[in-house]
Amino acid sequence: MSPCFLPQEGFVRRLTNLLLAVVALLALTGCETLSYYLQAVGGQMAMMARAKPAAELIADPATPPALRERLALALSIRDYAVSGLKLPDNASYRSYAQLDRPFAVWNVVAAPEFSLEPVQSCFPVAGCVAYRGFFAQADAERHAAALRAAGNDVFVYGVPAYSTLGRFDDPLLSSFIRYADTELARLIFHELAHQVAYARDDSTFNESFAVVVEREGLRRWLAATGRGAQTQDYLALQERRKAFTAELEQARAKLKLLYRQRLAPEAMRGRKQAELQGLRARLAGQERFKDQAPNNAMLASFATYTDLVGTFEHLLQEEGNDLGRFYARVKTYAASAPSNRGPLSVPSR
Repeated sequence: MSPCFLPQEGFVRRLTNLLLAVVALLALTGCETLSYYLQAVGGQMAMMARAKPAAELIADPATPPALRERLALALSIRDYAVSGLKLPDNASYRSYAQLDRPFAVWNVVAAPEFSLEPVQSCFPVAGCVAYRGFFAQADAERHAAALRAAGNDVFVYGVPAYSTLGRFDDPLLSSFIRYADTELARLIFHELAHQVAYARDDSTFNESFAVVVEREGLRRWLAATGRGAQTQDYLALQERRKAFTAELEQARAKLKLLYRQRLAPEAMRGRKQAELQGLRARLAGQERFKDQAPNNAMLASFATYTDLVGTFEHLLQEEGNDLGRFYARVKTYAASAPSNRGPLSVPSR
């Protein structure tokens, strides 16, 4: 095996186009925005430069046995994603990159003090999203501090993987390759789902769809691979997640009602804190709350991944659990204007 992995021609062409796009932004953006784009391009370049074909690493006797086993499992999951779930058959998640950090990126979510609507960050390709991602935790924390200084609630969290929507060959990463089998499969299915359908300016649509694909994919993968014990563990984990989500949704519903009232800021602030403290007490021991107390931004972040899950599950059932027909229907909705996604709207909580 060669000492370094040479990017394919397609990667070089896409990377060149990305760099040209950033240069074109010089005349359109301020220093802070330009700095953000440059760190994003630099982070993506560095990650892709580290990627090596997983099959070559598996065949290399110098690869540690534990890593070799995880890569082999990941490739088998990747193959099932194509054969069993009709997810894209391309080079994504067929290479591996060793990172020098625990997460691929750190996301920063912000919401106004008395609102559960996340502050949007808008980009030329991805459109508007409910977060802003940074390859360095220090950069994420600096951005979070500025948002807090402006009066927002802020939530910062590490992300083990992200999707470039098929524009690059996303690699397997050291940040998640050693996850439990079910979590590894879930994550791969989730990220590949973003390559199937993507609605501009609608993070809740995109993430809720990917969650449904990951759940259905994991259910089918567990059955296809005869992992009975892991199936039971997964079902138990799903029940715990449902209970956690129900608590968050209940808190969101109460806060939405509160924020609609005409109260003085101090009174509103006091009632808000009482509700959030109650939520934290009810969910005592949750790893998610170890370093950050719940706030509007955290509730908004979790809602992005859950608000339309029930609706997408219903769509899948309407299509007879046929994933091909389900994807086609979702892609039609994704391509339409937000006002035309009426069948995907859910009652306000």
